[in-house]
Amino acid sequence: MIAVTRLNGSSMWLNALLVETVEESPDTYVTLVTGKRLIVLEKAEEVIARIQAYNQSIGAHSATIKVQSLEELS
Repeated sequence: MIAVTRLNGSSMWLNALLVETVEESPDTYVTLVTGKRLIVLEKAEEVIARIQAYNQSIGAHSATIKVQSLEELS
């Protein structure tokens, strides 16, 4: 989960594994795989950095590389 800030200033925890897209125009929109869209105060670059850090902390990136390597050997 990553922390983001709603437009009213309240904090919210977002499941980073459910994020499909992050757009900035000029507000930052986070679209989840469920289709739900959220507007947050953080810039898109900051949200993306938090998602990447979270994925690294749970080992999601390493697991993806390992699976890809195994598929290439087949």
